Amino acid sequence: MNITIFGGASPKPGEPAYEDARELGYTLGKAGHTILTGGYIGTMEAASRGAAEAGAHVIGSTCDEIEVWRGTRANPWVKEEWHFATLQERLYALVNNCDAAIALPGGVGTLTEICALWNQLIINTTPNHRPLILVGSGWRRIINELFAEQDTYIRPDDRGHVIFAADTREAADILLRDQGKA
Repeated sequence: MNITIFGGASPKPGEPAYEDARELGYTLGKAGHTILTGGYIGTMEAASRGAAEAGAHVIGSTCDEIEVWRGTRANPWVKEEWHFATLQERLYALVNNCDAAIALPGGVGTLTEICALWNQLIINTTPNHRPLILVGSGWRRIINELFAEQDTYIRPDDRGHVIFAADTREAADILLRDQGKA
C-alpha cells in the first residue's frame, strides 16, 4: 500500500513525537509499504527516516510555496520527490495517491489534510475505501467536539470514515490487521 503520514513540522530528533513518527515509518516500511509524507521536517522527516531505515520506498510531496515560506528543501530520507508549484497541488498529491492515511498530531496544515481526505471519502471521489486514522487524544477531542457542535450537519455514515488510535503503535496495528483481511 501507499500510506500517507500527515503530521506537524515542529518535532525534533530525540523528542517523543519525532521518535513515534520514526517508529511508525519503520514499522509500516518493514511491512513492505511505501510511505508518502509532506517531505520536509518534523514528523514528515521522522516517518520518512524510519521508512528509509526499514528499506522502504519514501515519497516526499513538496512545493515551491512552502520552500519560499519556510526556506527548506526535502529531507534527506526522501527517495522520490514529487515537487509542485502550490500547496494545493502538494496536498492533493498526498490525498489522491494513498491507499490509507495516518494523521499524527499537528496544526492547521494537518487538519487541512485530514479534512481534504475525509471530504473525498464522504462524497465517494476515491476509488476505494481508504482508512483515515487519527492518532492521539487531541484529534479525538477535536473531532468529537465537532460532532457534538455540528451534530445535524455530520451524518453518522460520514463519521464512520474516521478511525481513532491512541498512539502510533495502535495506528500501525489497525492498518496491518486490516491489510491481513484484504
